[in-house]
Amino acid sequence: MVRDDLRNIAIIAHVDHGKTTLVDQMLRQSGTFRQNQAVEERVMDSGDLERERGITILAKNTSIHYNGVKINIVDTPGHADFSGEVERSLKMVSGVLLLVDAAEGPMPQTRFVTQKALELGLKLIIVVNKVDRADARISEVNDEVLELLMDLNATDEQLESPFVYCSGREGTSSLDPNVPGKDLKPLFDLILSHFPPLELDETGALQLLVSSIDYNEYVGRVGIGRIERGQARLNQDVVVCNYNHEDVNTRGKLAALYEIEGLNRVPCESAKAGDIVCFAGLEGINIGDTVCAAGCAEPVKFVKISEPTVEMIFSVNDSPFAGKEGKFVTSRHLRERLQRELLRDVSLKVEDTDSTDSFRVSGRGEMHLSILIETMRREGYEFQVSSPKVLFKERDGVKLEPVERLIIDVPEDGTGSVFQSMGERKGELVHMSALGSRMRLEFLIPARGLFGYKSQFLTDTKGEGVMNSVFFEYQPYKGEISRRSAGSLVAFETGEAVTYGLFNAQGRGMLFIGAGTQVYEGMVVGCSPKDEDINVNVCKQKHLTNTRSSSSDEALRLITPKKMSLEEALEFIKDDELLEITPKNVRIRKRILDAELRAKARAKAKAQS
Repeated sequence: MVRDDLRNIAIIAHVDHGKTTLVDQMLRQSGTFRQNQAVEERVMDSGDLERERGITILAKNTSIHYNGVKINIVDTPGHADFSGEVERSLKMVSGVLLLVDAAEGPMPQTRFVTQKALELGLKLIIVVNKVDRADARISEVNDEVLELLMDLNATDEQLESPFVYCSGREGTSSLDPNVPGKDLKPLFDLILSHFPPLELDETGALQLLVSSIDYNEYVGRVGIGRIERGQARLNQDVVVCNYNHEDVNTRGKLAALYEIEGLNRVPCESAKAGDIVCFAGLEGINIGDTVCAAGCAEPVKFVKISEPTVEMIFSVNDSPFAGKEGKFVTSRHLRERLQRELLRDVSLKVEDTDSTDSFRVSGRGEMHLSILIETMRREGYEFQVSSPKVLFKERDGVKLEPVERLIIDVPEDGTGSVFQSMGERKGELVHMSALGSRMRLEFLIPARGLFGYKSQFLTDTKGEGVMNSVFFEYQPYKGEISRRSAGSLVAFETGEAVTYGLFNAQGRGMLFIGAGTQVYEGMVVGCSPKDEDINVNVCKQKHLTNTRSSSSDEALRLITPKKMSLEEALEFIKDDELLEITPKNVRIRKRILDAELRAKARAKAKAQS
C-alpha cells in the first residue's frame, strides 16, 4: 500500500546552524499553535541543560499537518558527542533536511551526519539556512555542499538533491537565492514533492523497530519507533526480539499506544505501517529491539552505532566531605543510575572494574560524559570521576588511537598561536582557506591532543575563535603529548579558608576558591604556573599581638578567584587528581590526600621511571 498522507523526515546539521529554530517556525506556520498562544523560543529544546547551553542533546519527535499530509519530524542534536542520537533517529525516517549555514558552510558534524544519511540511502533536501546573514556566501556554500556529497560517494540521485534557501529565524524560504521568501510554503511543498509516498505492507504481521526510549512515572518505560509492517493495536499481544540476540524473545502486551501530534502524545486505538508511535507496557524494552506480532518473531536489523572513544572512571566519593551534600551516595545508587542511562543512550558503555566502588564509563567525547555528570549531579547524586582518557586499539601489533577532524575559524592574526598549539599537540594541517577577514584551518589531531585545549584556544584567539571537531578514524599512535604544564596549589590542612591564608597563597598562583570556603587536606585550591604541585595553607590565621592595628586586615586585597565550570575542571585535572561531584559543589582533589604519602608515591614513581 502507498501512504500518500504521510512523510517521515529528520533535520540534521552541525551545531548552531539553526535546526531547532527552523522547527519552531514549521510548527507555527503549520497551525500547530493557536494564533495567540505564547510559545518559548526553541520549543523542542525542553531540557534544562538544553535551554541553558543553547544546544540540542536528545533527538525529539514532533509532527505537523500540511495540505492533508502528516509530516513527522525528528529534530536531532548537532554536536558530535551526541551523534549516537542522530544515528538511531535516522532509522525512523525516509528523507532528511540537510541544514547548512549560509556563512559557515559544511562543518565537521555536517560531514558525519550526511555520511550516515547517505549510507542508509535516504533522500536529501539541502536547506541553506540563515541567508539573511550579512556575511552569507550562498554560491560558495552551494559548491561546498556538492563537493561534500561527491567526497562521500553520493549516488547520482542524491547529487541531484534540490536546494532551498531559508531564514529559520524569520520563517521564510525560497527556491531562488536571489528572491527573498515570504513564508515556509516553498519548503513544505518541496517536502511533499521530493520525498515520495511510503510504500508499505499494511496487511502483514506487526513489525515495530524501537529507535528511542523514554520514561513516564505513571506507565514506566515508553518505547518510540516506526511501524515497519502491519498494524499496532491497543492491548495487542506481542513478542519482543532483537536482530543480534535472536534466541532472546519476551512476550508482552501494548498497554498504551500514542501518536505524536505537534508536541503532544495523543492516545490512539491503532496505528498502521509508516506511523511513528509511542507505546508502553513492555518493561524490558530497549533501543534496537523489534516488537512483533505474537507468533511471528522477525527482528529488523538496527543501525550499527559508532563506538566510544573516551573513557572515565566513575567511583563512590571517599573525600572527607563525602555524604554531606548528596542524596544518592552509595555504589548501588551509582550502578543503578548508570545502568538506567544505558537503556536510553546507545552510544554509552559501562563496565565494572577491579573495585566494586568504581565503574568504567565510555562515551563519544568529553561533552557527552560531562552532560551525564551534570545531569546526575542535579538529580542528587554524589560521586567522583577521573580525568578523561582516550580508548586505544591494537591491530596487527600496531597501537592505534582515535584521531579527530578539527576545523578552526580564527582572525588572520590568530593563526600563529593556533599553529604553535597544534604542533605541540601533534596536529597535522590538511587544509587552509580564507573566509573574508578570517581563516579556516582544518587539522587531523589525536583526540587526547584536544583535552584541555578549548580554554587555551579561547585565550589565544581573544575569544574570537571558533573550533569544532568530529571523530575521523583510528590511526597509529602519534607519541607523547604533554597534557598540562601547570601544577596545582594543594590545601595543606582541613578547615575554612580565610583572607590571610588566601592572600599568602595567591602569590603562588591563581586561586579557585574565596574566603569562607570549606577545604580539606589534599583538595586543589588553585593553579601554579610552575610544573609542580605546591602545598599552601589557606586556613592560616594571622597571629594576634598587643600592637595590632584595627585596620591592618583591610590592606589585604584578594584577587577574584577563577570559578571553574564542570567542563573546565575536567580539562584541568591530571592523572593523579579526581573531580568530586556533589549537587552543590564541584571540587578538584588529589587521589592521595596526605601530603607525605603523596610525596613518597611521587618519589617512587620517579625512581621506577
